Amino acid sequence: MRALGVALVLGCAAAISPAAARADPITVSVNSTSGGASTSGLSTTALNLDFGSVKLPSGSSTTIFVGGLQANKNYTVTFSVKGNPALNPWDTLTAEILDPLADGFDALDGAQPGYVPAGYSTSNNMDGLSFAWNSGLARSATFANGGNASLFVDEDTNMRDMLRFSGFTGGQTGLVTFGLRDRMGGHGFLVRLSVNGTPSVLNPEPASLLLLGTGLAGLVAYRRRPSA
Repeated sequence: MRALGVALVLGCAAAISPAAARADPITVSVNSTSGGASTSGLSTTALNLDFGSVKLPSGSSTTIFVGGLQANKNYTVTFSVKGNPALNPWDTLTAEILDPLADGFDALDGAQPGYVPAGYSTSNNMDGLSFAWNSGLARSATFANGGNASLFVDEDTNMRDMLRFSGFTGGQTGLVTFGLRDRMGGHGFLVRLSVNGTPSVLNPEPASLLLLGTGLAGLVAYRRRPSA
């Protein structure tokens, strides 16, 4: 009977505290892209989130969904990023956290930029999300041919949590590193990566040029036809 009582106590303890012992799996995935951006090779290991290889033409952006981080743990994010020096030169990469609406802290959010997707808002100082503020984790963009980007940080206002890396030239490949932390745990949020510059206008395909030329020739012939 005593053994049965101990088993029942242990069983009850396990039943009432599964959340404390269970850790949800970490998820990183591409949520959206714009302007020709692409991301591949995302993966996670322990406290490391690898966003893989990110390609960002000028004026483009991508948002990465992150979910399942343990409460108050500091995670290291790394990825490689490259522009196209011939068609899409840019020099500044911006990373920004977008937190889910209805988290109880939305009253602190200011006016929202047009790029914020439905269901999300810019991150404020009370939502528990940050680039691992005061953790000591590296925040850097190191170029393959030497040198580092300069960094501007905005984490001290309720307007946003943002890292801005400047100094990319000639479509350099950069290895970008920064931290992420979800103080309360269990959030699903977005990390938006964007670059400055104006998107290039793509040259028309030969078939498009042929159609354009045929259309112009038709207009000339029409104008030269004698009136009835």
